[in-house]
Amino acid sequence: MDTQAFQRWLTQLNQLTPRQRSTPRNALLAPESPSLPALRQCPHCQAAASRLAPWGWSRGLRRYRCRERLHTCNALTGTGLARLRKADHWSNYCDALIEGLTVRRAAKACGLSKNTAFRWRHRFLALAAGHVAQHESGIIEADETFFLESFKGQRQLPRVPRQRGGVSVTRGTGPDQIPVLVVRGRSGQTADFQLDKLDAAHVQRALGPLIDTEAVLCTDGAAVYAAFARSTGVTHQVVQARPGRRVREGAFHIQNVNAYHSRLKSWMTRFHGVATRYLPNYLGWRRMLERYQQGIRPDHCIQEAVGRAMQHAIGT
Repeated sequence: MDTQAFQRWLTQLNQLTPRQRSTPRNALLAPESPSLPALRQCPHCQAAASRLAPWGWSRGLRRYRCRERLHTCNALTGTGLARLRKADHWSNYCDALIEGLTVRRAAKACGLSKNTAFRWRHRFLALAAGHVAQHESGIIEADETFFLESFKGQRQLPRVPRQRGGVSVTRGTGPDQIPVLVVRGRSGQTADFQLDKLDAAHVQRALGPLIDTEAVLCTDGAAVYAAFARSTGVTHQVVQARPGRRVREGAFHIQNVNAYHSRLKSWMTRFHGVATRYLPNYLGWRRMLERYQQGIRPDHCIQEAVGRAMQHAIGT
């Protein structure tokens, strides 16, 4: 708004009722809402952003009309935040995500109910879970970790319920252990995969589109990685941990990915068990925190939630 238009607007304030005057005052005193990223294409037909024409406003959001198929949309259409109420609480909830608060603590901090805080968590994380590195090259580390299968929140269980702090019914990597394959490049690009089973076929399906054929893959001595390297021709360096020796020839090791496992597991402890069906969202949540490090802001969380994260941040 230019200066003259602003002055004209000020002169009209005397015509407002006391109730009408309180509306802009409350809006100015309210915490600033995170900015929404611009639309890159029509969310309905994927037409270019240049084909979107302004089409009024709705609930404080600019609406657009697609010239191709005449659909209307806004910056939240087709995302987890579409039609989500209480937008003035979003910034505080993003702060709760950044701090890694539990559902109850997030609800208390944001003035929400427990159920609302839980639903918001997975609406904010649904699209963020898909922001993984799409291509990795150079020296790459890969290793698996395991999470105990959990039916937390379900009333009907397919097995006898465990007591709090329960352990697996089998030793080692049993059927109730969910394998998660983590792949880390030396530049910090991260991808993880919740596998149905840790075997050569599932590893091939996960790593095949991700790893460059000229890359050097560093893993432990598991046979599934050797089989993948043979089938794709990727150079494979086996690093077997021995007392006093965890690095091979100076550059080849898996300490980077193992350190990520340690940070992931210690961070997940605060939730006292995560339902297996929501595990991908938590993996994406942790990747988001690692991606932005100390510079993460509520705006970043909003960008991730609407599926338009910064491309250089996710390595695509």
